[in-house]
Amino acid sequence: MTKLQRSIITLIVLTIATSGFAQTKNAKKPATKPAAAAAQTANAPGGLSLPAYKKVKLKNGLTLLLMEQHEIPIISFNWIVRSGSVADPQGKEGLASVTAALLRKGTKTRTADQIAADMDFIGMTFNANTNADYTNGSAEFLKKDTAKGLELLSDIVLNPTFPEAEVTKLVKQRVDGLKASKDSASGVIGNYYNKYLFGTHPYGRPSGGDEESLASLTQADVAGFYANNYSPSNAIIAAVGDFNTAEMEKALTDRFGAWTGKAVAAPKLTAAPAPTGRKLLLVDKPDSTQTYFMIGNTGIARTNADRVAIDLVNTLFGGRFTSMLNTELRVNTGLTYGARSFFTQRQVAGPFAINTYTRNATTEKAIDLALDILKRLHEKGITEEELKSAKAYVKGQFPPDIETTDQLAGLIAELEFYGLDQREINELYAKIDALTVEGARGIIQKYFPQENLVFTVIGKASEIEPVLKKYAPTIDKKSINDVGF
Repeated sequence: MTKLQRSIITLIVLTIATSGFAQTKNAKKPATKPAAAAAQTANAPGGLSLPAYKKVKLKNGLTLLLMEQHEIPIISFNWIVRSGSVADPQGKEGLASVTAALLRKGTKTRTADQIAADMDFIGMTFNANTNADYTNGSAEFLKKDTAKGLELLSDIVLNPTFPEAEVTKLVKQRVDGLKASKDSASGVIGNYYNKYLFGTHPYGRPSGGDEESLASLTQADVAGFYANNYSPSNAIIAAVGDFNTAEMEKALTDRFGAWTGKAVAAPKLTAAPAPTGRKLLLVDKPDSTQTYFMIGNTGIARTNADRVAIDLVNTLFGGRFTSMLNTELRVNTGLTYGARSFFTQRQVAGPFAINTYTRNATTEKAIDLALDILKRLHEKGITEEELKSAKAYVKGQFPPDIETTDQLAGLIAELEFYGLDQREINELYAKIDALTVEGARGIIQKYFPQENLVFTVIGKASEIEPVLKKYAPTIDKKSINDVGF
């Protein structure tokens, strides 16, 4: 148990003793439900209200987002560098991800062990990850440790040294992990699907790299990626928690105001053309007793004007346990333990996919049923009662995702990255309520592909290839043992 966890538990006990009430999401990160926070309120016109926050742009180009939340003495940070895996050089896929993971492995004044010890002493957490569009990280500590926490956070982000031994160790771990992950088709089918769907488009690259690209990474590659992408004008820092806005602005300016770096040119992304017709990739996994498959096409961007309506329709189609896909494929027929559909929203259109698995012997039956459910969605649409259910479900599921200070910090940082603002939350319920059955029919026809479909299937080719020929004019094949995706 970390010091932060112990301190929070003590705080909860004291709160119960003095007020008879405490509410936590978990022992590590208590849920904060401020009166003005983004939660369901009977009096709010839109049903949700995002707390106000201040946006500041420092002279060096760094964007700060500051939101006060005083219910619990915790401060959460979320930072974004506007360079994700799409910024990886060709043949160096995984570089952005490796760079982010190595930030805390040594600075100009601290070794990795010293960083870990200093963070543990104050119970500070720190994480960094990369997706296709950007790199982001989070940090959290108690209010009383603000000075020390900010000193550690700034040291990790601004002064990493990427020791060669740490680079070598992490790369080896990643390569070994990737090889091991191919033992489980569920863990890699998304990479195969994205590569097959997007081809040479940057969204076809695996964010974590592949066996070959990872093995090629050097300390110079990592240091170079940091130097070329980690720049104040290319970064956002969001802070949410128990602080005074003016004081936090000054503290962050003191720590990050002198940060310098190169001007970073944003990757020139255009949406990948949506494939037409049908095509199918079969990845042979000779020892597989189950068939894993994804079916879909390109989807939507994060800023798509219909994104709320699409989410409502997809909730009914494959976005919840009682969805059409899961009800038919799991509950009614027992062909799988789970079936879903999703839209991954990015700067430009990300993937849409139906995703499930079944026994080798029922491969044809499961794919046929998935396609039949998609056909029924187009032919019958959704009913008024179903739409009402989806609206209630989405309204009920969303507020708990933006209760805590770390959730709010992540949210406002993401909104800033995509050029969105408070209206994304404040107008959400109104947009949900605005969708009609007829409007849903238009969404289905426009965004849920029926004829132009990309199939990616992982399974035992000797058993399932014959039944796959009916779904596409030709079958592209590769082995799970081949390098890459």
